[in-house]
Amino acid sequence: MMRRSWDIGLTIGLAIAMAIATLTPIPNAVPVPGSDKLHHVLAFILLCLPLAMTRPKRLHWLILGAAIYGGAIELIQPHIGRSGEWADFWADCIGIAGGVVLGRLAARFLPYFPPRSK
Repeated sequence: MMRRSWDIGLTIGLAIAMAIATLTPIPNAVPVPGSDKLHHVLAFILLCLPLAMTRPKRLHWLILGAAIYGGAIELIQPHIGRSGEWADFWADCIGIAGGVVLGRLAARFLPYFPPRSK
């Protein structure tokens, strides 16, 4: 039986979209409503949500991988004319925690998302 991997595909797609949004130089940036830190929190909630819902036994890898990804973005940004900040990294970590908590709550209360063993 073929396993559905929508969660992995969605997470990879979100990671690519985040890389494009955060690692592209923006000479004439259009202001986006909301604070920069809120954007970081929301982006990492969305990044972690699918796998947190479906793969509870892999949460340690999700948390570690997302934190490394957020840190890598902040380290790369100064080399492309954007600012890398510790505060952005901590906002990413808050988003990771939020995504994991919301994902586990969704898995518990929404019957469509049963936990996977792998």
